[in-house]
Amino acid sequence: MKQVYLGTNWKMHKTIRESEEYANLLKETCDTIPDRFTIFIIPALLSLPRVSEILSGTKIKVGSQNMHWEPQGAYTGEVSPLMLREIGIQIVEIGHSERRQFFGETDYTVNKKVLSALQHGLTPLVCIGEPATEKTYGVEKQYVLRQMLIALKGVSPEDLSKIMLAYEPVWSIGESGVPAEPSYAESMHTGIRKALSDQYGKERAETVPILYGGSVNSTNAGPFLLRQNIDGLFIGRSAWEVQGFLSIIRNMEKILEQKFQ
Repeated sequence: MKQVYLGTNWKMHKTIRESEEYANLLKETCDTIPDRFTIFIIPALLSLPRVSEILSGTKIKVGSQNMHWEPQGAYTGEVSPLMLREIGIQIVEIGHSERRQFFGETDYTVNKKVLSALQHGLTPLVCIGEPATEKTYGVEKQYVLRQMLIALKGVSPEDLSKIMLAYEPVWSIGESGVPAEPSYAESMHTGIRKALSDQYGKERAETVPILYGGSVNSTNAGPFLLRQNIDGLFIGRSAWEVQGFLSIIRNMEKILEQKFQ
């Protein structure tokens, strides 16, 4: 049965103690999460060692919100793939729109990080998504596909299945964001899948999970998951409390009974 992905990015929220409490509560429920789910959380940097330690040996994967492409060097304030591997991190979020907006991330640095993550045995979670202006002018697909194709430049066909994509329209994320219509998200995911197929072949393109992110919560998650090309959800504030995250997981389980029956 096809895997379904559900993850949350905590951004710059939660102290180390709060992160430990969340991880311990999540650990208590691990055995009740169906095997069809791939669950991951992406805490703030300082919480990574403890959260990774707590969830080690469980089915919950832990990711980092950023990573430099070099394994070491004079890069003040950065964290390397080797450091992340040492503490058991499995996923690296790359190219989030806030990294692009506030910290100068570009499509080209995203590509460097993707290749470095693969080289060091980490799963790149590549974030792509159009701003409101591009949507207004009707060039959203061109914008997003350019982001993706540059991010994947140099990725071998064999490594493609080690990558995850998160489609997050910039206008839909954050406190003032509004979710995309499920039909709109499905159209974008279909275009992304087709571009992957054109580049790598249909069979390999099907191995890449494409998640939707943008103002998702337990109430509106269902219509997204019932779409053919939406493989999971990348959630923000609705999953920052563990009970909210668990509520979404349980709702997903019921919805998927419809999708796969």
